[in-house]
Amino acid sequence: MKLAIDAMGGDHAPESIVKGAVQAVSKIDDLSITLIGDEQQINPLLGDTANISVIHTDEKITSDDEPVRAVRKKKTASMVLMAKEVSEGRAEGCISAGNTGALMSAGLFIVGRMKGIDRPALSPTLPTEDGKGFLLLDVGANVDAKPNHLLQYAVMGSIYSEKVREISRPRVGLLNVGTEDGKGSELTKQVFKLLSDAPINFVGNVEARDLLTGVADVVVTDGFTGNVTLKTLEGTAMTMFSMMKKTFMSSFKTKLAAGLVKNDLKQLKDQLDYSEYGGAGLFGLAAPVIKAHGSSNERAVYNAIRQACEMIERNVSTTIAGTMEELQAKEDHE
Repeated sequence: MKLAIDAMGGDHAPESIVKGAVQAVSKIDDLSITLIGDEQQINPLLGDTANISVIHTDEKITSDDEPVRAVRKKKTASMVLMAKEVSEGRAEGCISAGNTGALMSAGLFIVGRMKGIDRPALSPTLPTEDGKGFLLLDVGANVDAKPNHLLQYAVMGSIYSEKVREISRPRVGLLNVGTEDGKGSELTKQVFKLLSDAPINFVGNVEARDLLTGVADVVVTDGFTGNVTLKTLEGTAMTMFSMMKKTFMSSFKTKLAAGLVKNDLKQLKDQLDYSEYGGAGLFGLAAPVIKAHGSSNERAVYNAIRQACEMIERNVSTTIAGTMEELQAKEDHE
């Protein structure tokens, strides 16, 4: 397997990116990685690591850059060159922890959409209390979605969950304001009908308050609602741990209690860390494109690499494309 990685994207680049790549090639068989970025910063971190090559560039896309303009103007930016490695057949997938909008643009304009997919979806796997997690899509690739887009998200998410997360007949839910049939906006009402007839295990409407209980393995929504949901979950988790820390540090008695439950709290924090599941996949593109979290450490980068490898090994893109062709043929016949 061959992956291309933007070594200059993210808050801790290139150190965490390089260390994550080194860890990956030591643990994953037959993996070779091309890192794209400033070789003067990358090479000292690499040492004599085998199966990792470097393409040098001084240019990078920052978090302040306007995504589409940056991809079009910065022709030698590390993220752009990374996407070209895929589009020109030298890599089978790519990963970046950089500017999310720019990665979506590079995915669309350079890697290209999969046949049969109207809009790609940005799709992280989020934690649940049983430790299994659930896939949420879309979380911001398209804030304005049509019913057919959400149908495609559901099919892509179901295939990914079955092939990569190894869930038999993954439960697909539609994020809504109530669980009853017929609830919601005009969009969700139309999507409910489409999902009911789709070749997936559709379990109906699900509410946001039930997401972390594992009510579904795949949850489908438009990009605006998904992005708000994702950031609400992130913010709630961070605030909860901040409040717990203040409480435990408030007195000598609570500090003693903190010492007793320190390991348990760390396990809880790790359970809520969605970077353990990998990055957010840009589903619907011609090859695996993974958006790692901007604050990714080397462990999170390794998990994103492992995720991309599993997508390649299990032919996720090919399976999605084939399923979408079958759906289109069925629709044309009817």
